[in-house]
Amino acid sequence: MLDNIAEIFDYTLIHATIRSSTPILFAALAAIITQQADILNIGVEGIMLSGAFVAVAVSFYTGSWLFAVIAAILVGVIISAIIGIAHLKYKADVFAVGTIINMLALALTRFFLNSILGVSGSFYSKEIVAIPKVNIPFIENSEFLNSIFNNYSLFEIVGIIMVFVLWYVLYKTVWGLRIRSVGLNSMAAETAGLNVFKNKFRVILISGVFGGIAGAHLSLGYSNLFVENMTNGRGFMGVAAMFFGGANPIFAWIGSLIFGLADSVGSRLQAYGLPSQFILMIPYVATIAILAISMASKIKRDKKMKSTIKS
Repeated sequence: MLDNIAEIFDYTLIHATIRSSTPILFAALAAIITQQADILNIGVEGIMLSGAFVAVAVSFYTGSWLFAVIAAILVGVIISAIIGIAHLKYKADVFAVGTIINMLALALTRFFLNSILGVSGSFYSKEIVAIPKVNIPFIENSEFLNSIFNNYSLFEIVGIIMVFVLWYVLYKTVWGLRIRSVGLNSMAAETAGLNVFKNKFRVILISGVFGGIAGAHLSLGYSNLFVENMTNGRGFMGVAAMFFGGANPIFAWIGSLIFGLADSVGSRLQAYGLPSQFILMIPYVATIAILAISMASKIKRDKKMKSTIKS
């Protein structure tokens, strides 16, 4: 029993957790930047799925992972622009728009999988060029260091860097202050001379960039194929990680790592004959737990703030 636990929770779990958490992390970053402007973008799931399909299709036809990532980003930005125009210009409910985007993405990727790539269910080919992996040559001889620090896809490293870049931009720059001001009180921000529409539209477009990268990494970095509905709720997990972190990139990264850990442990438990239903349930139980923790923390903060105001 103890040997089995040791096999599940050995040091290679660190690498597996980081790999599993990266698509969720990019989805969380996409949700964070809009949430800072008081826009809950649940359309991240659909953006991510669309990006995953486009990345595989472009990589297959062009033989370039870079073109594939750029195409996924462009698709993410276009979808985000639709969300932004519908919500900001035509005053459509952003939750409803996001839900429609998610449903359309699922249907259209299934349709184009058949019409463009000529298959149904999934698509794999040796001609799909994956996002390259990064290795540090001088630690390859150490099994421990090599297992933890090597063999990462490029965007698994970029994702960690972007956590700190986005944190700095949001909390240490004038632009970040403007975005947070718009999110806290749009009327006051407009009175102060800020263009609320422009600032909110910009963050929605940037959210599309992160969502497109999330999808491209999922299909070309984390795996090297496309499967119908392959996001499997990862976009929603990213939103949950955003709530867990209070729209702070660093704390949201921790939430993403928790999801990655749950997914990695679940994958390893399959080897011990546990029911597949139980394995598939683990990430969603983690989602509920993370949301419960974040809600409890928010209630506690609100109570503390009210007591401070009264005193």
